[in-house]
Amino acid sequence: MRILVLGAGQVGKTVAIALLNEQNDITIVDLNIHLLKSLENRLDIRTVQGNASHPDVLIRAGAEDADLILAVTNSDETNMLACQIAYSLFQIPIRLARVRSPSYQQHPELFSNTAIPVNYIISPESIVVHSIEHLIDHSEALQILDFAGGTVQLVAVRAHSGGPLVGHELRTVSQQISNDLTRIVAVYRRDRAIIADGKTIIEQDDEVFFLSESKNIPKVLAAFGRSSNRPTRRVIIAGGGNIGTRLAQSIEAKYLVKLIEIDYERCRDLAKTLFRSIILNGDVTDATLLREEAIVDTDVYCAVTNDDETNILSAMLAKRCGVRKTLSIINHPDYLDLTQGDAVDIALSPAMFTIGAILTHIRRGDIAVVHSLRRGAAEAMEIIVHGDHHTSGVVGKKAKTLELPEGATIGGIFRGDRLLFIKSDTVIEANDHVILFLADKRQIPEVEKLFQVSYSFV
Repeated sequence: MRILVLGAGQVGKTVAIALLNEQNDITIVDLNIHLLKSLENRLDIRTVQGNASHPDVLIRAGAEDADLILAVTNSDETNMLACQIAYSLFQIPIRLARVRSPSYQQHPELFSNTAIPVNYIISPESIVVHSIEHLIDHSEALQILDFAGGTVQLVAVRAHSGGPLVGHELRTVSQQISNDLTRIVAVYRRDRAIIADGKTIIEQDDEVFFLSESKNIPKVLAAFGRSSNRPTRRVIIAGGGNIGTRLAQSIEAKYLVKLIEIDYERCRDLAKTLFRSIILNGDVTDATLLREEAIVDTDVYCAVTNDDETNILSAMLAKRCGVRKTLSIINHPDYLDLTQGDAVDIALSPAMFTIGAILTHIRRGDIAVVHSLRRGAAEAMEIIVHGDHHTSGVVGKKAKTLELPEGATIGGIFRGDRLLFIKSDTVIEANDHVILFLADKRQIPEVEKLFQVSYSFV
């Protein structure tokens, strides 16, 4: 596809790299010439300096021939105006915009071809808050991803010494849990996917991905020995920006929440917005403050300021002070591998969440959900099956007989209102939602081709 990326910040840069790796033709637009020169020196992309919402700049960027425009500048208004111009002047068919302000998001009627012609709203902050809330609700998990509208979830856990996973074959682990509850779909060992079968023995520190219906997640975590006897009650949020505020609003009815913000005026504003949370004016890297606020009794610490170094340092301090679980927002990709598991328990990248949301709209075929995993190397996706046994290469066939590329696994099929796990006689039907895990995203074209319908399908 010919794609225009408006904005060369962290989100725009990360998304451009991901899309470029999928053989797309990328042009990136930004006012900052230094950011553009840096990208030109590293990547095979075209750059254009200028205001992303100006028609002449978009013409220079190739808007007249573009298939998709992705507006992810730091300005909601610039992003929306750019999509308006892309539609009115250039008829670009797919228009995605990053819209951060809740004020705009609360009025979805604004976004239509008769108003502001944005096809899809991308809100990294909303996606990150949703993910953090999942991880607070299930503090034993490393990652929780939604499928089938949240009815089904893919969950990652770490195998710890002494737990029921370590030292056992996968088939014996499965015997401990009803096959109707869950299915292990992938195992990562020392950051590499291993080709697992029933005889694979789980080792300490392996990262195990399992698929289950959301209502069964607590039961499965308990069977895996990852359900804590101490329920999550106390949460500290470090940072009162967009993410910190939304997170506090979302969870303050369920947990005892303290929010730490260094800006006094911002604290005053937060006190008018948050009704159950305790607002503290202070420095999140102040160990004395953390101890005074009973950090040792805190269950989850969420570092969500706008500064990576502050997030990493405050999460490290919290962990050293005895908090059970630390989460940190990290934008710089090089920091993710350095910190995950050592400096902080879970590192979250807003840009990686954004990539998944964008890929959902540009994949071939009818894709309901895409989640980018393992720093973009792997992917989980939900494909909706169409056609019949004449027009589709999968409809009417047994799932076990499909010629999937190595490392690609069907985790389950969501049919009607329930999750089905693959058995020897499971046949794929039209309108099934097939949930796949791909250890190597280079396999995606092969998977897309397998699920495509012929041209005779109407």
